[in-house]
Amino acid sequence: MPQIQRAYLVKKRNVLNELRSNNMTLQELRFFSIYLSKINPQNVNTRVVRFPMEDFKAIMELGRVDIKYMKSVTNSLLGKVVNVPDEKGGYTGFQLFKECTVSKDDNGEWFVEIDAHDKALPLMFEFKTRYFSYQLWNALRLRSSNQLRMYEILKQYEKIGTRILGIDELRELLGVAKIEYPRFGDFKNRVLDACQQALTEITDIKFTYEPYGKRGKGGKILALKFTIEKNEDYTDQLTLYEFIEERRNESEGLVQDTGQEQGVDGINASTEYREKIELLMEACGNEFSFNEIVVIFNEMRDKLPYDIWGESIKCFDYLSDKYREMIMRNEKNKIKHRFSYLRSIIGKDGQ
Repeated sequence: MPQIQRAYLVKKRNVLNELRSNNMTLQELRFFSIYLSKINPQNVNTRVVRFPMEDFKAIMELGRVDIKYMKSVTNSLLGKVVNVPDEKGGYTGFQLFKECTVSKDDNGEWFVEIDAHDKALPLMFEFKTRYFSYQLWNALRLRSSNQLRMYEILKQYEKIGTRILGIDELRELLGVAKIEYPRFGDFKNRVLDACQQALTEITDIKFTYEPYGKRGKGGKILALKFTIEKNEDYTDQLTLYEFIEERRNESEGLVQDTGQEQGVDGINASTEYREKIELLMEACGNEFSFNEIVVIFNEMRDKLPYDIWGESIKCFDYLSDKYREMIMRNEKNKIKHRFSYLRSIIGKDGQ
């Protein structure tokens, strides 16, 4: 089977949980998936994977980059940590990747080369029965980390056809904190229904869900039963090569883009700009519209130093932290105008 269509191996659930709780962006989750598709799980010597720079930029959805910016991107990857629990109730923590090289080959072509941490090798190569696999192309077009995680959560139960998950467990698997969408109605609309629509439109599975078992006080839903089916209508099988070509073409179009679309304040909404705004929408749980996030981003640009708003990953992390801060404050004091409130706490950082 060609390498670009090889199924990639998804690791033990507790490791995935840890990665999900480690604020991996969609692009980083996708990169990890593609890394796993390129190694040979029977040969540990394939642990070092080299990406041509243009492929890496396409996978990570980067526009024009320089060495300083590349350092922020690769350092973020190198900083991802997994905590593997032991039988005594403790755990061992280590980095997922140990080394990354950005350089030129003998032909003068830039590349990115990455190597797994020694401690992580058993999770990637010494797999047995506690793993499942899926074709990489099934998930490449998913547009949020929630969607990719939901796909992985349900895909491994496709043959069984059902999966029952407590709400708290599901939140943990998706990386959605308890303070985010505390009302089930909001969690349903912004996470469950959005994932349901995306998987039906984009992947090889689809699902329905319903409350399961006893309810808590006040009729609170405690668990859900998911019914998973093969998506017979799905025929658009995207290979890794095709995905990279799509992303590369968009990146090349960006260089020639003179600004055909405009945000609410007239900023050039090029491909790169749109993707940055969409990333920031994800940092806020997709609660706010594209134009609202444009306003938020303008606030960050006006109030904060460039080394925060100028780098997508730092920008995502910052806004995600501020959004979580707002959610925590909302628990104590109900905030009527959440969008305005988020703007205000960003503005205070710039004072």
